[in-house]
Amino acid sequence: MSSSTLGLLTGVALGATAAFGGFGAFLIVLLFGAVGLLVGRYLDGKLDLAQLTGRDRG
Repeated sequence: MSSSTLGLLTGVALGATAAFGGFGAFLIVLLFGAVGLLVGRYLDGKLDLAQLTGRDRG
């Protein structure tokens, strides 16, 4: 299992335990899942934070 998948599953699990029911809970789970996916992609080396912030090193 890649770090991206693990990060996504962890984010979804944390989001599901943080909120119970309703549309607001859906949005919270979606947010945690997205954050987990980004962290996993960063750990896999598939996400360059310099591209997201617009900063280039060099």
